[in-house]
Amino acid sequence: MKNSLPAITALIMMTSILSCTQQKHWVATWATAEQIAEPHNCPPPPYLDGNSLRQIIQTSIPGEKVRLRFSNEFGTEPVEIKGAHIARAETSGSSPDIDPKTERTLLFAGEKSVTILPGTYVTCDPLDFEVTERDDIAITVHFGAVSASPLTSHPGSRTHSYIAAGETDDFSGAVSTPHWYIINDLEVLVPERYGAVVILGDSITDGRGSTTDGQDRWTDILSRRLLSDGKTSHLSVLNMGLGGNQLITGGLGPNGRVRYGRDLFGQAGVKYIVLFEGVNDIGCSDSAGPKVEEIISLYKTITEEAHQRGIKVIGCTVMPFRGNNYYSEDHEAGRQALNRWIRTWEEFDGVIDHAASMAAADDPERMDEAYLFENDWLHPNAAGHLKMGSSVDLSLFEEE
Repeated sequence: MKNSLPAITALIMMTSILSCTQQKHWVATWATAEQIAEPHNCPPPPYLDGNSLRQIIQTSIPGEKVRLRFSNEFGTEPVEIKGAHIARAETSGSSPDIDPKTERTLLFAGEKSVTILPGTYVTCDPLDFEVTERDDIAITVHFGAVSASPLTSHPGSRTHSYIAAGETDDFSGAVSTPHWYIINDLEVLVPERYGAVVILGDSITDGRGSTTDGQDRWTDILSRRLLSDGKTSHLSVLNMGLGGNQLITGGLGPNGRVRYGRDLFGQAGVKYIVLFEGVNDIGCSDSAGPKVEEIISLYKTITEEAHQRGIKVIGCTVMPFRGNNYYSEDHEAGRQALNRWIRTWEEFDGVIDHAASMAAADDPERMDEAYLFENDWLHPNAAGHLKMGSSVDLSLFEEE
């Protein structure tokens, strides 16, 4: 008994030391893909120049220390930030209200103000700020000079942002707009086992058909499921969907060949990549066969680069679109050919078969009518997003 107490004390001290020295790294808990704001997606009056903007995001994994990245990648003029704050939001976007007790000032190299040069990013200093799972976070920016266009943005935020005149914290009379501007990602400092699942997608992943301010995109559903499972609760989900996007040429925003390095490998702490594009490439093509070959070639390139980085890659099948103007026999043959390859290519670390889970039981070339958004036979409604997110096999993300 005389020797047991020192041994126990030593064990407690060792455990404490190991806990304090546990390796941590930055992992994005939220991120978004960006592009130039099209004219109809630019900020409404009173605009951003000299005014204040409050934007709401919803996180995935928790953390107690954060840093936020802002982007002027597509701007041709500097963006002046006179001050920025982070706080817990009272809603998921339906109002600009915050919990003022949680509001903290962001600093940039110790300063409250910063100028983002054209084509660049800035990241705030690390800040002690608790983020919980699926937390609603408000980011308030007080702008100096901001050029009206071109402006770096994410048009399909499915979440309202709020513009108030002048340098103010009073958003009671603010103008709302369903777009994000200049915010790029929010990272948390977490233990080494934590990582991110980043999803390259088009408008379906971007959330078209989901509920504005509802945070119910299929990626949100997947995130909640991952967090609720002890085997996958260490994984964030980063939505890199862009409405109208294509992988090869054309479409809206930078195409997949241009943006995959930034939107996939440029995120903090990526462990898994999910590839879910192709419908816009096929639907807009003159001949689907050659386009499918280009898609396959790009997917092979991304997979090879990911594997070299120790990142796993999961392919997603293209959902049926019979009934949409994308449909033709040629385009359907292309979709089927691409899906056969996705389901059977041995270099993928797994497959999510959205085509199978969303198809009508009596016609696999059509989406199930229960999941149609605005009867366009292409985009899922909120129930469809729930079905998609609920159909993903979580074992794809379980670590060995």
